[in-house]
Amino acid sequence: MASVFRPGALALITGSASGVGFAFAQHCRRQGMHVALVDNNGGLLEKAKAALQSVPVGSGQTAGAQPQTLTYQLDVSDLSAWAGVKADLSRQFATIEFLMLNAGMSAKPTGPTGSPWEDAGYFQKTLATNFFGVVHGLATFLPLVQQSSGGPAAVVLTGSKQGITNPPGNPAYNASKAAVKSVAEQLAHDLRTSTPHVSVHLLVPGWTFTGLSGNQGPVPDDEARAKKPRGAWLPSQVAEYGVAKIRKGKFYIICPDTDVDEALDQARMAWAAGDVIEGRSALSRWDDAVKDEAAAWIAADAEKRRGKSD
Repeated sequence: MASVFRPGALALITGSASGVGFAFAQHCRRQGMHVALVDNNGGLLEKAKAALQSVPVGSGQTAGAQPQTLTYQLDVSDLSAWAGVKADLSRQFATIEFLMLNAGMSAKPTGPTGSPWEDAGYFQKTLATNFFGVVHGLATFLPLVQQSSGGPAAVVLTGSKQGITNPPGNPAYNASKAAVKSVAEQLAHDLRTSTPHVSVHLLVPGWTFTGLSGNQGPVPDDEARAKKPRGAWLPSQVAEYGVAKIRKGKFYIICPDTDVDEALDQARMAWAAGDVIEGRSALSRWDDAVKDEAAAWIAADAEKRRGKSD
């Protein structure tokens, strides 16, 4: 899978003016790829473009053929706006080799009671970006990915652990990311036979210091490291981990962080799946009647998993 990231190929990344999207854009630039940055924040897009153009290109780049950086200010929830991006991009490129649909947001209920169950707009706004932003990107650009012929191509959809373990507190966000996971699985299944040179990957970051947690813009690692919470990963760490998994052809890319390792993630997901299999209460990990049992089981299972990996 290493040749997905190859000189002269095109990467299109949404939500790429900061955070994980920008970190992947930096990696693509280092490999000599052309990069199309897509984001809804025009000011940050210009800063990201300037920062990206200062990233040194690797030795594999053909002399004299410097990669391009293109920017598109876009609300991913607006399907009609995607057509303009495709029209402009198609003037210069016939295919896309790396499509990363990463744009996301987290809204809060704004109704008079603050209850999510009385605020349909909160659900509509969240799913419009987090889910339909992905659907719109696929509907617009998947054909250009499938038409790539110079080597393998890849589609990456950014999910969330909240879309898997479904913790209480933000049901619209959880639902949107659960829907992304479902679509990614379906897409991977379909392309496995119809377009086998295109791999699909579900990127699930752990706790990461991004714009959703106060790290706005294309911030250098040294600056972000001084500001981030101790347990959070830098976006560049997520990109490094994700690229390694993509190269190995892994579909599920469940990223750890400083506080939560792979074994603990796996134990938590196993318990969540067990709610269905064992007929427990919904979200039993947070049920007062079950949570102590859940915590003990998860801790023991995580330790067992660590022992197997040693």
